[in-house]
Amino acid sequence: MSEWFDDNAQVIQRRWPALYSRLLMEDGEVHVELLKGMDSTLSVDGIQLTSRHDRLHEARIQAASLPLDKLHLHVYGTGLGDLPRVLLERPGLEKLYVHILNGALFKLVLQLLDHQQWLEHPRVELLFAGDLPDICTPFFALPAEMLLADDFNAKIRDRLVSEVHLSFNNREFDPQSPFIQQRLRDCLEVLLADADVAQLFGTCAGREVYVIATGPTLEGHFQRLAAVRGQAERPLFICVDTAYRPLRENGITPDLVVSIDQRISFRHLPFEESDGIPLVYMPMSDPQVLRAWKGKRYGGYSASPIYAQLRQQHPRGQLHVGGSVIHPAVDLAVKMGAARITLFGADFAFPMNKTHASWNDGDLGPAVSQARHWVLDGQGERVRTQLNFRSYLCVLERYIAGHPQVSFFNSSRAGAMIAGTAFNSDFVQ
Repeated sequence: MSEWFDDNAQVIQRRWPALYSRLLMEDGEVHVELLKGMDSTLSVDGIQLTSRHDRLHEARIQAASLPLDKLHLHVYGTGLGDLPRVLLERPGLEKLYVHILNGALFKLVLQLLDHQQWLEHPRVELLFAGDLPDICTPFFALPAEMLLADDFNAKIRDRLVSEVHLSFNNREFDPQSPFIQQRLRDCLEVLLADADVAQLFGTCAGREVYVIATGPTLEGHFQRLAAVRGQAERPLFICVDTAYRPLRENGITPDLVVSIDQRISFRHLPFEESDGIPLVYMPMSDPQVLRAWKGKRYGGYSASPIYAQLRQQHPRGQLHVGGSVIHPAVDLAVKMGAARITLFGADFAFPMNKTHASWNDGDLGPAVSQARHWVLDGQGERVRTQLNFRSYLCVLERYIAGHPQVSFFNSSRAGAMIAGTAFNSDFVQ
């Protein structure tokens, strides 16, 4: 170890002995090279860690994005220590929490530079990001380290990325959008003629519910689900819209279908054999698809601003939405009174190099070949995914954490590990 590491480590050992012990055990390989400009920095696995021309100026720009009136601030990623040093110049700051996103990288950086000034500072608290169940605000997350986060801190990395991208992801849900306003007008007649989704709330108190999504692992459960569906006493089957066709093709009739996406068409929700199958929807759905559905229809809203005027003028029950139809499907199960929910096809990833069960690669979104990101699966291994899937996973995990009265289970280890769930032993050995 270098002299700098010994000096830095002595501070950490004194202030955070448990963290120091964990840091010594970090043995991940980090490939770095020195990059020089007017300043210098590191390239880590091909990713430039900071500016190589003026690191201090970069840190001041980053610091300027954080409010001046907050007593506690959070920095995710350590970088080369520039941002903590700049933030500690604020006299009104009481606590600066520095969250390590890559333990092996931080251990390496401690060997290369003197970090004693900010590590010694009494207002600093140092911790591994993954030690907390969720992100803390207000925060700044160093961009390079969101790409370099290790497996232990990956869950927090995912939530940071989701939070940073939130306003960008919501751009297409502008209440003033002419398309959205026209779609809501087109759906109003259907909505007013249909039942209120709130009529379903509380109707299945204490019952077990299967919530069925369209991830690739669903294909391994068709036979078993068909057998359960035929039992006299069984769980309630709630499926998302894109799972409806694969289920029917495998002889499985869901008890309820949930649809919220404006792009869902007859290709996804064929109506011909929909007699007796209730459909729960929101008024961004295609009104032609809604009118053709033969089963009973239940309309509702989310908390989105696009429904603000409708919620006031024509009150209906609300369901939780966070970007994916899996969220209102799960919320419906909870509001119907489910005590136990098992998730099927809730993979949030591309296990077996597939995007969805029974759909061709790219039919429902980007192809597998375009996946550039990863999550950890139920075995603790990395599995490819895309950014929006990780965001949907974060929303579901927060929802599960907020409903401790319900037991949540997953039916497969091949998809993303979902915090707050156990594995259903009837389906996972």
